[in-house]
Amino acid sequence: MAANLYYSQIEDLMFELSMWRCNEELRVRADDLQRSSRRDEKHYIEFWKQVPPNEPYRVILGDVRDKLYQTRERARQLLGHGYSEIPEEATYTNIEQFLEPLELCYRSLCACGDLSIADGSLLDFLRQVSTFGLSLVRLDIRQESDRHTDVLDAITQHLEIGSYRDWSEERRQEWLLSELSGKRPLFGPDLPKTEEIADVLDTFHVIAELPADCFGAYIISMATAPSDVLAVELLQRECRVRQPLRVVPLFEKLADLDAAPAAVARLFSIEWYRNRINGKQEVMIGYSDSGKDAGRLSAAWQLYKAQEELIQVAKEFDVKLTMFHGRGGTVGRGGGPAHLAILSQPPETIHGSLRVTVQGEVIEQSFGEEHLCFRTLQRFTAATLEHGMHPPVSPKPEWRALMDEIAVVATEKYRSIVFKEPRFVEYFRLATPELEYGRMNIGSRPSKRKPSGGIESLRAIPWIFAWTQTRFHLPVWLGFGAAFKYAIGKDIKNLRMLQEMYNAWPFFRVTIDLVEMVFAKGDPGIAALFDKLLVSEDLWSFGELLRSKYEETKSLLLQIAGHKDLLEGDPYLKQRLRLRDSYITTLNVCQAYTLKRIRDPDYSVTPRPHISKEYMEAKPATELVNLNPTSEYAPGLEDTLILTMKGIAAGMQNTG
Repeated sequence: MAANLYYSQIEDLMFELSMWRCNEELRVRADDLQRSSRRDEKHYIEFWKQVPPNEPYRVILGDVRDKLYQTRERARQLLGHGYSEIPEEATYTNIEQFLEPLELCYRSLCACGDLSIADGSLLDFLRQVSTFGLSLVRLDIRQESDRHTDVLDAITQHLEIGSYRDWSEERRQEWLLSELSGKRPLFGPDLPKTEEIADVLDTFHVIAELPADCFGAYIISMATAPSDVLAVELLQRECRVRQPLRVVPLFEKLADLDAAPAAVARLFSIEWYRNRINGKQEVMIGYSDSGKDAGRLSAAWQLYKAQEELIQVAKEFDVKLTMFHGRGGTVGRGGGPAHLAILSQPPETIHGSLRVTVQGEVIEQSFGEEHLCFRTLQRFTAATLEHGMHPPVSPKPEWRALMDEIAVVATEKYRSIVFKEPRFVEYFRLATPELEYGRMNIGSRPSKRKPSGGIESLRAIPWIFAWTQTRFHLPVWLGFGAAFKYAIGKDIKNLRMLQEMYNAWPFFRVTIDLVEMVFAKGDPGIAALFDKLLVSEDLWSFGELLRSKYEETKSLLLQIAGHKDLLEGDPYLKQRLRLRDSYITTLNVCQAYTLKRIRDPDYSVTPRPHISKEYMEAKPATELVNLNPTSEYAPGLEDTLILTMKGIAAGMQNTG
């Protein structure tokens, strides 16, 4: 695809660069090409069959065009038949080969005084090639730290030097560094492998086979210690990856975020590693799992502090740190308007570069059309520049102290309900469409989990998605109310301080505004209907307790923001939600009754006559019901459920 896109543009460039003046370097190259020009049949229909030698730029670009054609054809043949007659030498295999002749043309134009021509289409094309390369999109590799530990454990057991898994962190680092400094290979083909170990090693072998510009970073999820990073460095070397990928630790859980600065400092203090990274390091921080682990308030604050400390560590060791934000589309998973999110990051954490994940339906909303894509990129650029030129205020010491204090209360409250309430999981599975969602093929869901698993075994996406469907948004607001109530109860002056924080500190303001937006989209009445229809009576009181907390949190939030009504500061969004509300509510009710019929096959609904006469004359319902014969449920129910889910998700606009 890349070769194809470039191919069409090279033709336009050849058309444009017809001049004969050029520097000596280019003249020599053009003559060489002209002499060795394989005067074979070209596969093109164009108005110049043989490029005349007095048009040197066209001679050079003609050769680039031929190679692009061969690159495209070779790729097509390999994909189609697994082999190709075109030798690899006749194609481009890396971006440097492709850029070299283009840069030569650029230098020559500048030397001959044709700067304005050089800075036209040719410069655009050079930028395009530098940005997208021959792979269009670089792929990040992501693997959990535990899987690397398994591989190294298998290696050390095979070498009979002990069990890597049982070693202390110090011992692991010592062994990894001694191996990294040595030259001998660690294991041969006789290493006993389980399926999981083979899978990890095969990934490294594929990275070694493909050109380096196909890949971005190697991300280690659930990273906790320096040895996690060194392990990947060692495995890359062992699998003969010629240009090792940069290794990015991803810190997700609250405790890992807390320990992240110390782990990164230890990593930077290792001389071998400092020489390897050349003054640049990327660190990824996870919003979803930290939110699921401790609730939104504590997670947001912990992420803020972790970034500040990581930047300090990087400064001490003189390393340029790029933060990679693993945000979801929902507020519960760190989502929200990109511009605000960037401006609320701690001072000095962006420095003109940041990476952000965009996922789910947010891709479609932000990049689905050309003008939308351009606007999104403009927003990111503007916010990144603004953050550098007008850094947001640093929080006052008393604000920090208050945040530290209330974050503990919020985590306590959140965990006491989500993890410690014995019947919470049962309530969650009954009151939301989570189990049905798991059976359907929508979303980047995990494969079937054991239905007995607790909240820990649940991925962050279905956890949030399920609560969004019932418009109760529990993971977003749970903990806020308890935290604010505690602060104000302890000292009434704290209310004034929280209001001051809201007005003067971008981070706090964005956090509160996003939760306020979620309240505006929420509706405890819908959650009550789901309870009444789907939850066993002995759990009704639990649902009522949660709904009273919802109302309490909402009123405290409005008090702090100084608003009488929700979304007072954003009348435009308020109006849009008002228009959508009647449609979403209808879908919610429809979903609740569909779930009731799915879970209770004896529950019957009396069909009423259809209002519309045309509908009666259309296809009989039996024909339509046969369209989805694979469903586990009674006819038509699964389709109805999927439609309501998609409709509610579209109306809520931040679900993924």
